[in-house]
Amino acid sequence: MLNAFEIIETVNMIDKENLDIRTITMGISLKDCADTDIDKACEKIYSKITSYAENLVKVGEDIENQYGIPIINKRISVTPIAGLVDVLENPTVEKCVKFAKTLDKAAEKTGVNFIGGFSALVHKGMTKGERLLIESIPEALAATEKVCSSVNVATTRAGINMDAVAIMGEVIKKAAGLTAQSGGFACAKLVVFANAVEDNPFMAGAFHGEGEGDCVINVGVSGPGVVKCALEKVKGEPFGVVAETIKKTAFKITRMGQLVAQEASRRLNVPFGIVDLSLAPTPAVGDSVAHILEEMGLEKCGAHGTTAALALLNDAVKKGGVMASSYVGGLSGAFIPVSEDAGMIDAVKCGALSIEKLEAMTCVCSVGLDMIVVPGDTPASTISAIIADEAAIGVVNTKTTAVRIIPAPGKQVGDVVEFGGLLGSGPVMPVSKYSSEIFAKRGGRIPAPIQSLKN
Repeated sequence: MLNAFEIIETVNMIDKENLDIRTITMGISLKDCADTDIDKACEKIYSKITSYAENLVKVGEDIENQYGIPIINKRISVTPIAGLVDVLENPTVEKCVKFAKTLDKAAEKTGVNFIGGFSALVHKGMTKGERLLIESIPEALAATEKVCSSVNVATTRAGINMDAVAIMGEVIKKAAGLTAQSGGFACAKLVVFANAVEDNPFMAGAFHGEGEGDCVINVGVSGPGVVKCALEKVKGEPFGVVAETIKKTAFKITRMGQLVAQEASRRLNVPFGIVDLSLAPTPAVGDSVAHILEEMGLEKCGAHGTTAALALLNDAVKKGGVMASSYVGGLSGAFIPVSEDAGMIDAVKCGALSIEKLEAMTCVCSVGLDMIVVPGDTPASTISAIIADEAAIGVVNTKTTAVRIIPAPGKQVGDVVEFGGLLGSGPVMPVSKYSSEIFAKRGGRIPAPIQSLKN
């Protein structure tokens, strides 16, 4: 039973501390939409998505109005489209792009913000369909508004597919070039994973996993501002108190997410999947993960001690959130995107935060190098090497890591690229001037680490 204090506390979190539900994401299986004929497959895809998600946006808005809880995004994720490409008769890049346009059309019809799942899982090898889908990503993302793409190139059990890593460097460069007028915006809708999870509700990496049912509701919460405000009340206290404060706050945030998830599940008559309790920042003032770390005593995010502070934050968020819901999943922890976090942007601009420090931080955060803008003339081989480094962190530490990097055409270090909305603005960050070309072109597979032998 809620008491008056808890009600007032939640209202204050929403009204003054930027607490929100970041996304309600409906996962839809498209396995039964496979067909050898591209037109028939697209017809089935459009029909199924628009039927299942017909009321998704309305239900989200109804819950928002009834409970006064802001629900920022309503989204859809589908099973990786590469599986449908493999079934086609004479698959081509053009047919892959037609799949993407069908997804975009369905997203527009249902009114969702984004649709994820233009994806391929190629951590150990590539089928013809998967290779074609990857090749089509730049054109597909440039030709659509709401379609998001992801490629999983590594797992702890399989190692790192360096052939796929090399290709993704080229794909990212081409995607940036095709959307040069918007600062390479297509790359903001593309993420390269190691150990991708099947129930992630956040974009650009959401897809409906092979092990999931026909349809499911996953919810992603947020709340960096709430955690920051809570820590302001324990200034000077030891880290045990800091951890306990974050745990209690994460519990409250996740309980709200659980309520929304259960309500959405009931009203849509779709099974409830998970609550992802990640702290997802925004460019808004007071909604920054970097500012949480600074509240712990760092002059600026990126100073020595940042990785330790982030490790504490990530662990405490998980410990508090897991007590609030029986079904916690997705990525769950703290995100550190640069362009989407006002504090991260400031830290980069003043020189406190580099790509190298961000890479170290990804060892202990939820994902990886996220919304990083680099010079437009950065070689594809350097981008591939950055992906390989991040994949290695994920594979060796048995965690999800990812790279969402934007080589902004025509931009140099010190420039700022404006994306708008939740994607914010990205200061262009320097990369190493030394070449990784020979390394990136070796190909083959980096073997799985010894800890993969757990059976």
